[in-house]
Amino acid sequence: MKTQRNILIAFILNLAFSVFEFTAGALTGSVAITSDAVHDLGDAASIGISYYLEKKSKKQPDEEYTYGYLRYSVIGGFITTLILLTGSAVMTYNALRRLIVPTEIDCPRMLLFSVVGITVNSCAVFFTRNASSVNQRAVKLHMMEDVLGWVAVLAGAVVMSFTGYTFIDPVISIAISVFIFVNSLINLREITDLFLEKTPQGINIPELKEHIGKIEGVRGVHHIHIWSMDGKKHYATMHIICGEGFYEVKDRVRREMREKGIDHVTIEVELYKTP
Repeated sequence: MKTQRNILIAFILNLAFSVFEFTAGALTGSVAITSDAVHDLGDAASIGISYYLEKKSKKQPDEEYTYGYLRYSVIGGFITTLILLTGSAVMTYNALRRLIVPTEIDCPRMLLFSVVGITVNSCAVFFTRNASSVNQRAVKLHMMEDVLGWVAVLAGAVVMSFTGYTFIDPVISIAISVFIFVNSLINLREITDLFLEKTPQGINIPELKEHIGKIEGVRGVHHIHIWSMDGKKHYATMHIICGEGFYEVKDRVRREMREKGIDHVTIEVELYKTP
């Protein structure tokens, strides 16, 4: 519930601030600020969707979704990441146009708005700092990028105030866009891995088999399959070979798996027959 509340707060902050940015961009003539306004408006929309899907992902398993609704959180992360990628492309296009046709920049107002931008977005980062799922991390990425973007705008405004080089503004916008694009691709790859049910990061199957093989009563283990629903809740199925007392052996295996961060384990037992 706390995570959902924090995403909602980030949504409200982002939506209100995007309106502020459009005004700031119009008053200063800064394409960096206007581009970030477009980006923040997309952020607000995606965070709103993320909030709804994050809330839905908390529903308990039922007859329709026997594994639960956790993947809804991943879908939220996918949508927010796509919006980030699209926003990066729009920002780059606008910045390139401004490089070709430069305009005058109101540096004093740009300085003032950048300070406000850093303050508001830092508050949003604070509320999303404890991200765990890919959806929550996507929202946190939005917020962190916004802070860095405004820091870059502030630095650009200071430099332009002393040099008069207005081309710095679109160059900053392009740099922010590239940063957003690269990090979004990293997040998209993680989301793709979840949908393809790739073995979660940090889990080494050969090492895990070796650990399980050393458990008292285990004669062998094979057919290990491990996947994650949302990047933090992991599942596993496996076949173990053991002799008598296999109930105790299964309990030992489950305890070992819990230590590795895997809570839901389905174990098929194959009885070992003495030659």
